[in-house]
Amino acid sequence: MSLVLYGHPFSSYTQKVLIALYENSIPHELRCIEPDAPQHTAEWLQRWPLRKFPLLADGERSVAETSIIIEYLQLVYPGPVRLLPADPMAALDVRFLDRFFDLHVMSPVQHAVSGALTGDPVKHKEGLALAVEKLERAYAWLETQLAGKTWASGTDFTLADCAAAPSLFYADWTHRISEAYPALRAYRASLLARPSFARAVEEARPYRAYFPLGAPGRD
Repeated sequence: MSLVLYGHPFSSYTQKVLIALYENSIPHELRCIEPDAPQHTAEWLQRWPLRKFPLLADGERSVAETSIIIEYLQLVYPGPVRLLPADPMAALDVRFLDRFFDLHVMSPVQHAVSGALTGDPVKHKEGLALAVEKLERAYAWLETQLAGKTWASGTDFTLADCAAAPSLFYADWTHRISEAYPALRAYRASLLARPSFARAVEEARPYRAYFPLGAPGRD
């Protein structure tokens, strides 16, 4: 039985796992969680009633949470691209950066999106203002962190970059990364050029109208 990933192509966290799958050409089936596929939703909720996706199904085993899913793939379906270093301290640095992108970049974006989805202009404005404040802080830290590096943790593409790609993709839509952060802008461009993420971006393109803050006509 092939791997099954329950999620949605436009979901940042689904994209994070898709990048890992594409990096090592791991066969899988994406079962899209959307109104037109109620059977997928039923299967997903039976396996994971907490209603969070993506969820990886490997036979009878269900694996939740993106970082854990990617670590699981490395353990059970290893490929030529090692997304977590063998050295424990280097792996710790990668895990930290993975959490940074999820918590300090993607979470503010989701806060702004949630405010916009309420339809309340006040909540929309407040959610966006808070996201801008937090994203500026994250951008400034990342600009220093990325100096002289090819990828988030150095020369190798890792779990941290799987997290960074969709996070920075949607963050730049939410609050544009300014010219004050040339290293961060160059890093985002490198992520967009990476074949695994470029594929995920293309697969999500038909859903851009769903972005409640307005998807820009770029990327």
